[in-house]
Amino acid sequence: MVNIGIDIGGSTTKIVGFSTEDRTLIAPQFVRATDPVTSVYGAIGKFTTENGLALSDIAKVAITGVGSRYITKPLYDLTCENVPEFRSIGLGGLYLSGLDDAIVVSMGTGTAIVHAVRDGEIAYLGGTGVGGGTLTGIAHRLLGVSHAEHVSALAKDGNLDNIDLRIKDITPKSYDLPADMTAANFGKVSELATQSDIALGLINMVFETIGMMAVFNSRIHGSKDIVLTGNLTQIEQAPEIFDNLSEMFKVKFVIPAQAQYATVIGAALCTF
Repeated sequence: MVNIGIDIGGSTTKIVGFSTEDRTLIAPQFVRATDPVTSVYGAIGKFTTENGLALSDIAKVAITGVGSRYITKPLYDLTCENVPEFRSIGLGGLYLSGLDDAIVVSMGTGTAIVHAVRDGEIAYLGGTGVGGGTLTGIAHRLLGVSHAEHVSALAKDGNLDNIDLRIKDITPKSYDLPADMTAANFGKVSELATQSDIALGLINMVFETIGMMAVFNSRIHGSKDIVLTGNLTQIEQAPEIFDNLSEMFKVKFVIPAQAQYATVIGAALCTF
């Protein structure tokens, strides 16, 4: 038997399962559809077909995400429950990272931050409206590019020296601050800045904003481990930018494998 979790987003629905016998993870999957109800049924169909499962093999279904409110009836007469998204974020972040105590950041269209303790409290700390929606919205207006992966590809040849004002640009004496620390995002935009420079500047601005929110919360709650989850973790520039922030602020940003599936994994774990 299998317990499954479903995370219903605006355009993407993710699904994952765990064996009820030994909690073995069954590979996460996703489907795209503009209608949340359609995407849920498509996700279940894809999941059962590709894993050789019948509906009778599904013991429980946990549903979370912004689209979960559209599911008002049982799915194929399966036992379903709506589970809190913030709890799912925390459980998924701890599961994927193997940590017992961490700040978990979900980077989606916007950004949510929770403090998660294994077998303890999972508390929503707040977040920011800066996220993937910010990146793609501004990129669409400035660069004519509407998808995060395309912005990332464009940014590969970018140079932040043509975009951001750094500590080294404003003072020869850093006051123990790293010379390359950002003083102002887009504070030194050169007339010669290329589209690649702008794309990298946008990615850097979004990640630094999210990163600093996480750092402040880590200091408040005494946890130096910060687990990054959500679709934005798949941006190619993410590891380098967050590694720099780890070094600057003496915290540990972690992007675990399958980080984009953390919330749906956490939803499935809510069934146990």
